[in-house]
Amino acid sequence: MAKSYRDLVVWQKGIQLTTLIYKLTKSFPREEIYGLTSQTRRAAVSIPSNIAEGAGRLNTPEYRQFLGVARASNFELQTQLVIARELEFGDVDQIDFVEGLSHEVGKMLFATIATLNDSGKAANVGNNRPLTTDH
Repeated sequence: MAKSYRDLVVWQKGIQLTTLIYKLTKSFPREEIYGLTSQTRRAAVSIPSNIAEGAGRLNTPEYRQFLGVARASNFELQTQLVIARELEFGDVDQIDFVEGLSHEVGKMLFATIATLNDSGKAANVGNNRPLTTDH
């Protein structure tokens, strides 16, 4: 495991994704500031935030749970990007790029969760096993 959540590529990509979402949503209609703009930004911020919070937990099941929340927020974000596209909010090329990055982050989250699941099964341990550096 990385020494810090900041070393995790999935967290770094999540930060990149969030930054791009903020830039994309600047062009959304003003009346959406408390609607789709806010919701999209919150979903994006939730992704790296939950990765970081999960990495700070002291056991694998809690870490896995927070990665699951990050994954769900990523799905929420993908849905909001579809809505933005349908409403013709934002630049289509930017939306395409952000969607691609979101899918990449989703694959990384899925792989990380699967690795944690597999390592727990391989070690045949209980649900309260502390995180170690060999994961």
